[in-house]
Amino acid sequence: MGGCLSGDLKGGKQAIGGGVHGRSTMNNDTGHNEAIHHFYTVRGHSPLFTLIEALNLNEQDFLGETTCVLSEIVTKSNRTLTLNLRGKNGPGGSRNFGALTVHAEETFLSRMTVEMKLCCSRLYNVDMFSKSDPFLRISRQTEDGNHVPICKTEVINNNLNPVWRPLYLSMQQFGSKDDPLLIECFDFNSNGNHVLIGQLHKSVSELEKLHKDRSGANLIFPSHRGQEKVLKGQLFVDQFIEKEHFSFLDYISSGFELNFMVAIDFTASNGTPRNQDSLHYIDPSGRLNSYQQAIMEVGEVIQFYDSDRRFPAWGFGGRTYDGTLSHCFNLNGTNAYEVEGVQGIMSAYASALHNVTLAGPTLFSHVISMAAQMASQANSNCITKYFVLLIMTDGVLTDIQETMDALVRASDLPLSILIVGVGNADFKQMEVLDADDGRRLESSTGWVATRDIVQFVPMQEVHSGQVSVVQALLEELPSQFLTYMRSRNIKPLHV
Repeated sequence: MGGCLSGDLKGGKQAIGGGVHGRSTMNNDTGHNEAIHHFYTVRGHSPLFTLIEALNLNEQDFLGETTCVLSEIVTKSNRTLTLNLRGKNGPGGSRNFGALTVHAEETFLSRMTVEMKLCCSRLYNVDMFSKSDPFLRISRQTEDGNHVPICKTEVINNNLNPVWRPLYLSMQQFGSKDDPLLIECFDFNSNGNHVLIGQLHKSVSELEKLHKDRSGANLIFPSHRGQEKVLKGQLFVDQFIEKEHFSFLDYISSGFELNFMVAIDFTASNGTPRNQDSLHYIDPSGRLNSYQQAIMEVGEVIQFYDSDRRFPAWGFGGRTYDGTLSHCFNLNGTNAYEVEGVQGIMSAYASALHNVTLAGPTLFSHVISMAAQMASQANSNCITKYFVLLIMTDGVLTDIQETMDALVRASDLPLSILIVGVGNADFKQMEVLDADDGRRLESSTGWVATRDIVQFVPMQEVHSGQVSVVQALLEELPSQFLTYMRSRNIKPLHV
């Protein structure tokens, strides 16, 4: 999972790093691959063409077909999956269509990572009433001479001699150690109009040499006339380490698991479930409401990373079967909080709508504390389990500080929290919990979260086609998983 990353997100103060992926297109005169075209069109998506040999399927003999998802392959210890082929109309009875074996392989280069700790001294102050708030953005140069951002540091407030936290660059990001990188230093502005303080071009090899020589490199300020002004400010490399970093797939294929959990909002603001304008309305035609859509799409991806596929499922903000108001009740109405598979969640959710009275207020701290308790218990017994809690809500939190306290405590645990905002409410609080502005959450007692564990997406953006709910929710999950494992020096099994 990855994507192009830019340091110019409005208001974003966080450090960002990741791979850069592109889309290849075929020229119209070269035809297209019908198999790929069919795969995407039957799912309602635009085809993604790649530069592979185009086949006219009408001229080929059909031997059989089969389907699987990528996670089924990579969760195997040897990353190999054998599937029985079937006919176009399903299994062929006694006829044997043969089998297809798929093997997934990850390039070794993707494990090689450079860890660098960068700092600057004597930066030029571009602020009028205070000192600059500097951050670095690093970009690689493409073949056409343009630059693509590959990572950026966090923002250091009010400091002309900033020292940033270590950053990690993989060879997939920077290519060769001799390829030039553009390193830009900006003064952060919350409106997104960051001001360039200075820049320089250095390859990874040259950055390594700066570290060995314990020397600095002067920043320059480009001019529209082609002239460059050499500045007093310098860049230093305090730390440079080449190391092998294990990937998300290394952990998963060695036996690590993602344990999926769900919590659903049963507050009255969702509307009476039997009314068609209710966010909890179950359409007899089978059309999924937003809650069902999030459960299905996220659950169907994560379930393959969970060996027993038994998922804790809770509701909050409703009056349960005995009339008690609860902010964390078992969705299936029994003493057992687990259900069988994604369909088990869907069935328990539909049943609860008939047996639970919508109430309120909207509180997150109870379900987060329950999930954290499970993660803590598992962590003391088994290091191979990582927990993912999906919270779906329609409203504004009543316990925002208690929720922040629970998240700060949970940031030390093997836990990530995905939040889906349903409906048209103001979800600014969720953006605060997401901490994508670079400010780590702080508890009421002054403790600061050790890492960001929250990812938020409003379903409005999903319905408008701006994002995929799976991509939006899960794109940060591998990095959150790896941050936790690396911070505790937990390695894949059998390494």
